This record gives sequence, C-alpha cells and structure tokens, in this order.
Amino acid sequence: MTLMTQAPTDQRPSRRRHDREIIALAVPAFGALVAEPLFVMVDSAIVGHLGTPQLAGLAIAAALLTTAVSVFVFLAYATTAAVARQAGAGDLASAIRQGMDGIWLALLIGATVVAVALPLAPWLVDVFGASDTATPYATTYLRISSLGIPAMLVVLAATGVLRGLQNTRTPLYVAIGGFAANGALNVGLVYGVGLGIAGSAWGTVIAQVGMALAYLVVVVRGARRHGASLRPDAAGIWACAQAGVPLLIRTLSLRAVLMIATVVAARLGDTDIAAHQIILSLWSLTAFALDAIAIAGQAIIGRYLGANDAKGAREACRRMVQWGIASGVVLGAAIMLARPLFVPLFTSDSSVQDTLLPTLLVVALSQPISGVVFVLDGVLMGAGDGRYLAWAMVLTLAVFAPVALLVPSLGGGLTALWGAMTLMMTVRLLTLWTRTRSGRWVVTGATR
Repeated sequence: MTLMTQAPTDQRPSRRRHDREIIALAVPAFGALVAEPLFVMVDSAIVGHLGTPQLAGLAIAAALLTTAVSVFVFLAYATTAAVARQAGAGDLASAIRQGMDGIWLALLIGATVVAVALPLAPWLVDVFGASDTATPYATTYLRISSLGIPAMLVVLAATGVLRGLQNTRTPLYVAIGGFAANGALNVGLVYGVGLGIAGSAWGTVIAQVGMALAYLVVVVRGARRHGASLRPDAAGIWACAQAGVPLLIRTLSLRAVLMIATVVAARLGDTDIAAHQIILSLWSLTAFALDAIAIAGQAIIGRYLGANDAKGAREACRRMVQWGIASGVVLGAAIMLARPLFVPLFTSDSSVQDTLLPTLLVVALSQPISGVVFVLDGVLMGAGDGRYLAWAMVLTLAVFAPVALLVPSLGGGLTALWGAMTLMMTVRLLTLWTRTRSGRWVVTGATR
C-alpha cells in the first residue's frame, strides 16, 4: 500500500468524510487528554502554598502515581480496538460486553496495585530519594491517593469503550467535570477543613471516583439498552488481559526510553537537566495534540475493519498520515515562532536559555516525523496489531539506549541527546511504516 499517493479527484468526497470523522473524534479527545495533567497542576498550585516540603512530597508521590497509571494505559487502547471492531460489525451488545471485560480487568488490576502500594508506600518514597522533611508528606499523599487508582483504571477502560463506540465527547465532558470537582474539593479540604496535603489527596480520590461512576452510568445504560451482560466473565477478562500484554510491553519500553533520556540529561549537569525538563514538558504537550489524531485512528480503523471494509481502512489510514504530517509541520513551526515568547516563561537563567535554543530546533524539525509515528501507532492499535507494536518498540529501545548512553562520554550535550531522541522516533517511523505498507495489519472481521 502506498500511503502518500495523490488521491484522484473522485476520492475527494471520501477524503472530506474522513476529515469530518477525524475532527469529530480528535478534537474532543485532545481536550480530554489535556485535562488529565491539569489535575496534577491544580494539586501542585494548591499544595505549593502549604510549604516547600509539602510540594516536594507531592512531586514524588505524583510521579509514582502517574507512572503506575500510565503503565496500564493499554486498558484504554486494547478496549478501543476490540469495541470498535464489534461496533463496526454491527454487534453493539458484544462491543459493550467486551468493554465490560476491560472494566472488570481494570478493577482487578487496581485492587492489586492498592494492595501493593499501601504497605510499600514508605519504601517507594525512599527509593525516589525523598528528603527527611518531604518523606512524611509524600507517604501520606501516596497512601491516600493510591485508593483512587482502581477508579482511574476504570476511567481508562471505560474511555476505551466510548472511543470504540466513536464517542469522544463524553470523555471530554467527564474530564472537565472531574477537573472542576478536583479543584473545588482540593481548596475546600486543604484550606476550608484544614486537612493539609491529606485534603488534596482525598479531594483527588473523590473526583476520580466520581469520574469512574459517571462513566459506569453511561456504559451500564448502553449495556441495558442493547442487552449486554454486566457480569464478570473469566474467559473474557483473560482474553482482554492477553490482548493487553503486548501493549504493556510497548508502554514499558517507551517509558524506559524517557527514563534513560532523563538519566543521561542529569549526567550532563544542572543546566542541561533543567533545559531537558522544559523541553520534555513541551514535547509532552505536542504529543497530546498528535495523540488525539492517533486516538481517532484507533476508533476509525477498528470500525472499518470490523465492518469488513479493508478499502475504507486503507483510505482512512492514508488520510490520517497526511493529517499527521500537516500537524507536525504546524507544531514545529509554532515551536520555532513562539520560542522567544515561551522560553523566558520557564527560566530567566541565560545558560539554560542558551542550551534550550539549539535543542528546540531539533525538536521542531522532528515534529513531522512524530506526527506520522503517532498516527501509524494509532492505526496499528486500532487494527489490534499489538504484538508487532511490542516488538517494534523493544527494537527501538535497543537502538536508542546505547546511542543515548554514549552522549556524555563522547562529549555531546543536550542537543546531541535530543538528536538521539529524534533517531528513536525515526526508528519507530521505519518500523511502523514498513508494517503499514505490508498490509498485514488489514485483518477484517468482528475479532482479530
């Protein structure tokens, strides 16, 4: 399959249809994605006024919690693909039934994580190198907030159900409501009731549980409407877990890449690690925009394949790649044009600014590559091609790790490190592009 061939004139209505589908799914998905990190920002702003030790404790606990939840993001990805296939085949009862399997799996994983996190909280905080003054606050926040992990994993799985049903607006509304509730509860419990950092943790847990309940109401209504069973099914839960293992491997490999990059940046010195943190924050923000298109890809591709429409899936893939390239070009240009404006917002240190400027150029130029990578990643997830994605990401990690670790010994700086990050994205591009062109991902039917 040639992804970038010029579509003939008679395909323009088809392209417009794909554009409408992508926009309808991607825009709300972007809003929901951006709302998630705002939880931590609100908590940080509120807790920051309690004192530096409290804020340091929150930073450590939040890093642990974010890692724990992000590792299980496959609950959303695998569920989206499976539900979209069944929906495309016209079997909404089976689609919701598969979604319920994902939700039950989320509850089981969440309960296990809580059982581990509660007794090990002091040890986990110590591993992250918390100071003596920050340790009690970090432990308190981690223990309380870990109670919300089952709810957050349910949110991931239920989000996958709705995305698979081509509904990204409800997740946006729930995310906005959760964000507002989290802010209000944090202010009330931290300052109004006087619970301090514990109040912030309880406020977040309550907001998370509320979000999970809102999703469950929507899913349960859909199940009753279409006659889908809500009871746990051991075989279905096990199948959902098996489908998620390759995506778990992929996610862990990607997390390893980011961890290695941070470790290497720390070895380069305080100036480089400070600049790296700023760039990583910016890179993550652009990733939200590109990931929104990938989420649309998961839902759209799964639906076409479930409907036995291989041609429609290929056309949608081609159009989304074009969207990925265009979005990458726009984001890259925005980074370069806005560079004089946002760099001073992050730091006034001239040495950090000098380190940032050439590295930002590398990041900006790599955005079109990232755009295609995110899109193809979403396409293959929607096709249920998890095993290939796992293998491709492990290979990418194997290429990236030695190159990145050699940067300090070869006298390279932060720009060289982000050159290695660009190499990582290029390897991902090659592996994903090769798979997409082969057509082996085009497996039609209600199940893969």
